[in-house]
Amino acid sequence: MIEELLPASVVAVEAHADDPLWDAPLYPAEEALVARAVAKRRREFAAVRGCARRAMEKLGVPPQAVVSGERGAPTWPDGILGSMTHCDGYGAAALVRAGDLASLGIDAEPHGQLPEGVGATVFLPAEIARLDRLAAQWPAVHWDRILFSAKESVYKAWFPLTRKWLDFSEADITLHAASDGRPHGTLQARLLVPGPVVGGHQLQDFEGRWIVRDGVAATSVVVPHPGGTRS
Repeated sequence: MIEELLPASVVAVEAHADDPLWDAPLYPAEEALVARAVAKRRREFAAVRGCARRAMEKLGVPPQAVVSGERGAPTWPDGILGSMTHCDGYGAAALVRAGDLASLGIDAEPHGQLPEGVGATVFLPAEIARLDRLAAQWPAVHWDRILFSAKESVYKAWFPLTRKWLDFSEADITLHAASDGRPHGTLQARLLVPGPVVGGHQLQDFEGRWIVRDGVAATSVVVPHPGGTRS
């Protein structure tokens, strides 16, 4: 599923709860990060790292530990960019060579309504109005969950470029549904604070995709190098 949201240059690997990757072995440095974690958290942690190492192999990079760096962001081998995500019963990692993209972010959430009150806290009024219109057209889709996931993907793409926090209220995201009636489409994020400078160009907009399948809502954001193309 996740690879459908990303350009061909990105290697994406996903795992479900019945996949052997859900019990992938950990490196000592990773073990230390989850030494006191409950079993569910430990298995999700292992699954996404198993996905990441398989993606490294596909890129021709020796598999290695993925530990948490600044603000909890994963650290990657030199010359590699990546993003990881997990939710109940699903995990994924997406890696790409730094020469092919400037940044990327992925996120997955259970496809269900957000808990009461969360949307009012993290969404902008304009976003809520757009969600209401989308829900009137496609009531079977939990648009609030997709928007929440999109906010997470935007942040994951933003942080490696800026090393700064980005609040939920600092990106105005518009979701677009595909015309074929299936639950997938694109997203556009307008940054409401000064955007990152990439290759001498200041970026104020991020673009990405979303999809719902098998009870999971997933989103991606891809930041190409200036002059590059999105695919």
